Amino acid sequence: MTQAERDWLVALKKAKKRLITQKEAAQELGVTERHVRRLLRSLKRRGDQAVIHALRGQKSNRRIEEEIRQCATEILSQEVYRGFGPTLASEYLAKKHAVKVSRETVRKWMIEAKLWRPRKEKIGKVHEWRPRRSRFGELVQWDTSTHDWLEGRGEPLRLIAMIDDATSQWLGRFVPSDSTAENMGVLELYLKKHGRPGAFYTDKAGLFQTAVKTKRGEQREGKDRQQMPSTQIARALKELDIIWIAAHSPQAKGRVERGFGTAQDRLVKGMRVAGVITIKQANQYLAEEFAPWWNGTLAVQPANPDNAHRPLDKHHDLAAILSHMETRRVANDYTIQFESKVYQIASKDVRAGLRGGDVRVEKHRDESIAVRFRNRYLAVSRCELRPKQTKPKPAKKPRLAIAARKPSNWNKNFDLQKSVPLWKAASSSGARPQELP
Repeated sequence: MTQAERDWLVALKKAKKRLITQKEAAQELGVTERHVRRLLRSLKRRGDQAVIHALRGQKSNRRIEEEIRQCATEILSQEVYRGFGPTLASEYLAKKHAVKVSRETVRKWMIEAKLWRPRKEKIGKVHEWRPRRSRFGELVQWDTSTHDWLEGRGEPLRLIAMIDDATSQWLGRFVPSDSTAENMGVLELYLKKHGRPGAFYTDKAGLFQTAVKTKRGEQREGKDRQQMPSTQIARALKELDIIWIAAHSPQAKGRVERGFGTAQDRLVKGMRVAGVITIKQANQYLAEEFAPWWNGTLAVQPANPDNAHRPLDKHHDLAAILSHMETRRVANDYTIQFESKVYQIASKDVRAGLRGGDVRVEKHRDESIAVRFRNRYLAVSRCELRPKQTKPKPAKKPRLAIAARKPSNWNKNFDLQKSVPLWKAASSSGARPQELP
């Protein structure tokens, strides 16, 4: 019996002994006088148990059958459902096994079967989150996650994801490597589906910026970093008129980072149940199962219903913009060199200013080559490299044989021991010593 029930019992006994009226008892208990009379009649029949609900301790009529509970426990004990949390487990029980029970019921069953360990609630440091952008497409976070997505069943994969800051709309794709070409491919998917967003928010990886290391203390002295050429992705975003914003820490782009945490839990387990072993199957599951669930469950409505995405114009040639672009100079014979290959410009496309001028060479993702001079593409054909012409070395003239010389005999009879001393030879010559001044 609880304390509240004891208080009710005291008030009823006062009314039974006529210490207070039934109206005063009803006001004290917060019920009607009719209910007080009903409780007094029950007090005569059941005694103090009148204030306790008659169904207490009995099995509920809505109780789930024990067979369903055992069946659900056996299903969740299988290896394929290892690591599933109560929320995800309840969804898969309803979807694949027609066992429709609430999340809290599944949590209770899993705790009793030691399939789930409840976590203690921790009071962490309160962090004030940055408010969302107001419009869909105003800011999109872009990042790559390296994880054992197939749990050793296939090749290593990377997940490139883009998530809208205002609505949490999600788009992703599995790729074999985090390269410029693969990121360009995901960017093309986003542009074709939604259009051009206002800005992309990424980390400071080498795919997005080129930076040189500065010596220690140079920035403190006010020296600016050396200006470096743009990367291929930075150039493409500039041509698409999309702003690039660099995040200074992983916490700054927390929305996409938390999205990877959700994917590393639910997506990995979902692909395990589906038996995914290849990158093609992974992308198919991503497009047909995970992305629709995310955008239908976790996405929210923006504060402003206006769409900030801009459509692709006619001059936005994605094949050219999202290609690998370099600049080359045209030689006097109207050829250019690119990746150790020589390409000849067709004579019909020769025009003023082309010889010695700069052309834009585009290598598309299908390995095709396109050459553009100013605003017009040129027809080119590959030609063989001409062998380098080396000057022949002059032949060495043979040396003439020189006859051996006979040794000189000018000092044949000279003997240093028998010679006249130097002082004696000088005195006999008649020379006078120089007088000192």
